[in-house]
Amino acid sequence: MKTNFRNASLFLGALALSTMLSCSKDEETTVDSQEEVLSVIDQQPNGREGECGYVDGNWSSSASLYTSLPNSGSTRNSSLITSQNSAIASFWGRSAPTFRYVRDLSNPSSTFNAISYSNGKIYFGEAIFKWAYDRDNSNLINVMILAHEYGHQLQYAYRLPTRNESTARAAELEADGFAGYYLRRGYGKSTFASIATAYEAAYAIGDYSTTSPGHHGTPPQRRSAVRLGFLFADPQNAKLSATNFDYYFFYYYNGVLNGTYRMPQPEGIDAQFHDFMMSHMEELGRIARGEMSQEEYTNLR
Repeated sequence: MKTNFRNASLFLGALALSTMLSCSKDEETTVDSQEEVLSVIDQQPNGREGECGYVDGNWSSSASLYTSLPNSGSTRNSSLITSQNSAIASFWGRSAPTFRYVRDLSNPSSTFNAISYSNGKIYFGEAIFKWAYDRDNSNLINVMILAHEYGHQLQYAYRLPTRNESTARAAELEADGFAGYYLRRGYGKSTFASIATAYEAAYAIGDYSTTSPGHHGTPPQRRSAVRLGFLFADPQNAKLSATNFDYYFFYYYNGVLNGTYRMPQPEGIDAQFHDFMMSHMEELGRIARGEMSQEEYTNLR
């Protein structure tokens, strides 16, 4: 999931981040003795991996890799995200990718990013961790970001998404869907209201550069993708594999984007599941078009 810092949809978040960093200088410029510095940053993203980052841009040349973050201030309980790296992988029946935090003590804001690499690594920036923590100190947003980035690991492994578009939108919306699915089915958030901070973070990072190769979906489309993944995770539905998720996601999301609310039951999809999804298609369409109020969206079941 990425967007350009110049994009207006991220301006307020970036402004809040810069304020946060200026107010925590001591924490940013000291190294906690318990945090192990592994090496300077060893890999920049390639073209597709860059699109699988949370925001645009490479890591700074002065950034370094760490196994953890200081357990204080806005980096409290970073061990939860480290453990979730294994938990998310286990949920999908795979081994955990290498997970590292990225810190840059000389230029802290340069780590406002999280990147999923095709060679089995996820690097998570300290600045974006803080940005998320300050919006929800349960670290739910950070779990969502990680679940989204792990969605890209599934895409690398299974050659997903099966839908091809001229922009990065298909891969990014599917990763949003993977995150919504995990938050309910794997992380145990049974109500949509309980993941409100997570889907609002996805909304905030959307963009309207619809013809740009780096377009990742409009803010309302990102909301609807998280909602679609959350609906797939309903307990009455069988657990989906990554490849089945891809098939289901693009079958129904194509209907959402096209405004098609009466769709035939496709081969391989259970009748009960299909009927359940048909009952939510109009709702999903309204979300994707930005026609649903914030209050109504937050109160969805």
